[in-house]
Amino acid sequence: MKIGEVARRAGVSVRALRYYEEQGLLSPERTPSGQRRYTEDTVEVVRLFQQFYAAGLSSRAIAALLPCVNNGRATVPQRRMLRTERDRLAARVEEMTTTLVRLDQLITAADSYGETV
Repeated sequence: MKIGEVARRAGVSVRALRYYEEQGLLSPERTPSGQRRYTEDTVEVVRLFQQFYAAGLSSRAIAALLPCVNNGRATVPQRRMLRTERDRLAARVEEMTTTLVRLDQLITAADSYGETV
């Protein structure tokens, strides 16, 4: 699959795919003329990268965890990193849930006074 097709299907820019390649996250095959060729599963891998980035993981952390993504196995340091990132995200979710509850309380209070948002 060509780079433009992967970008379109994964919802990212071609530039993002090139960046992932520079960071060592993607290794597309090359045609004799130098064009990048990606496998079908690249789309899902790129979507996973996007989720990791959105969750606050760095390129370096994603690269360190890439073998886990590729083969489902993790070394002791990788498992430690996975748990650390999971705990960090769980704390963020808890903070956001608390904020959501507080916003709901404010909306309810405002609505009880006849004010609508």
